[in-house]
Amino acid sequence: MIILVINCGSSSIKFKCYEMPSGEVSISGQVEKIGLSDSFMKTSRPGCEDVLFEGAINDHNSGIECVLSVLTHETYGVIEHVDQIHAVGHRVVHGGESFKSSALIDQTVLDQIKNCFDLAPLHNPPNYEGILAVQSCLPDVPQVAVFDTSFHQTMPAYAYMYAIPYALYKKYGLRRYGFHGTSHRYVSQRACQITGREYRHSKIISCHLGGGASIAAIDRGHSIDTSMGLTPVEGMIMGTRSGDLDLGVLTFIMNKEDIGVNAANALINKHSGMLGITGISSDMRDIEKAATGGDSRSRLALQMYEYRIKKYIGAYAAVLGGLDLIVFTGGIGENDTHIRAGVCRDLEYLGVQMNYDLNTHTRAEEQVVSIQDSRTAVVVVPTDEEKMIAQDTYQLCHS
Repeated sequence: MIILVINCGSSSIKFKCYEMPSGEVSISGQVEKIGLSDSFMKTSRPGCEDVLFEGAINDHNSGIECVLSVLTHETYGVIEHVDQIHAVGHRVVHGGESFKSSALIDQTVLDQIKNCFDLAPLHNPPNYEGILAVQSCLPDVPQVAVFDTSFHQTMPAYAYMYAIPYALYKKYGLRRYGFHGTSHRYVSQRACQITGREYRHSKIISCHLGGGASIAAIDRGHSIDTSMGLTPVEGMIMGTRSGDLDLGVLTFIMNKEDIGVNAANALINKHSGMLGITGISSDMRDIEKAATGGDSRSRLALQMYEYRIKKYIGAYAAVLGGLDLIVFTGGIGENDTHIRAGVCRDLEYLGVQMNYDLNTHTRAEEQVVSIQDSRTAVVVVPTDEEKMIAQDTYQLCHS
């Protein structure tokens, strides 16, 4: 069964073609700079050189047409005809309170995705456009929406509610939703498989650390808390996002600097985080290089970053009532050996005993980086959200 996985951004389309149920990827690629004069598409196939296609791609519909053309290309494609595509799975960032799991797309689902535009104005509109584009090109092929937020819909009300007037929650849906749910679900399940633990009996803290970052507390397969909230700003210190912030700080800045809502939003989303602290970069590699060279603000930023993660781990171990696994994923979680070591240092009281030498040599690979007898295992798992989307799509469409 051939499943095409689509992830549409505002000016991009990422795709992978899976043979299910084996999970083998036959081709992957991305369309970039949609709507600009220098649009292009790059594709990769196992055992072959990457191929670059250049030319104007005006909108998402044209982008999807280009993807389908390449999939069926005589030289560079992997199928003879688009009729061989059995189903299409889409990453959709926000499902609000409507979706507790992935869903076959019909008009009702489309309408609910559209209703969440206000909650995810940068992500849901292009996700929606991608679905319509596939619908136009492949009208008879079933489509599935896999939501970043759905995994966290198991959070109890006392964890997801904000202490604001309840009427505002009812009117606007103002509550904590969380994100990176597909990643947290994948890596937590995979970590249990690697360590031989039973997923439905394990207490797991999953750390998705990249440009955006979030931590999830997963109790017996269910997310019971996560660090991101209504938006991806809450929680961890990130590349350019502030993470947890006293609201009084923001209103103070708005008053003193005489800035409005849009400028304040840009401040906490684009000019804060590691970039704001260091004044150097949002990239952890640049910051660590500067810290090694003696830059005090870079050292401070790294200490703050590790401290925030450690604080969440302690809090989530408390709400879980114990701990079996800590999982690291995302670009930083998978590759930054110093951050992993700094976070796990002094967590022996939680049963963590790190193999620091093995951790130092582990980058972008599945690996248990705690010692064999560690009561709480620490595991590095490269995330694979597309594979999770393919699996959900297969389960919903397989007959």
